[in-house]
Amino acid sequence: MSGRSQPCRSAEVLATSDLPGGVVNLLTGYPGELAPWLASHRDVNAVDLTGVDPADRPALQQAAADNVKRVYAPADEDWRSDPSTARLAAFVETKTVWHPVGI
Repeated sequence: MSGRSQPCRSAEVLATSDLPGGVVNLLTGYPGELAPWLASHRDVNAVDLTGVDPADRPALQQAAADNVKRVYAPADEDWRSDPSTARLAAFVETKTVWHPVGI
């Protein structure tokens, strides 16, 4: 292996994919430094608080509530112990649309 970090590999895959620019944005850094900015920024629609110190979560949740942001704060800090789709489901909106077919 080249010793590169996982986010760098992800960025390379996304850069060579068919996705238009801006569909996926990767931010790297420490959760404690990034979370306050993301929670309070008006253009961010959702925040995953995985990895954030539990003592910092109430302030981040309040900052996110000021601009009606979706927040996912897992009870179990080790997200690898249960790699389910719960994290994804917290940010996905499902709609049912009925289309009439023929008469």
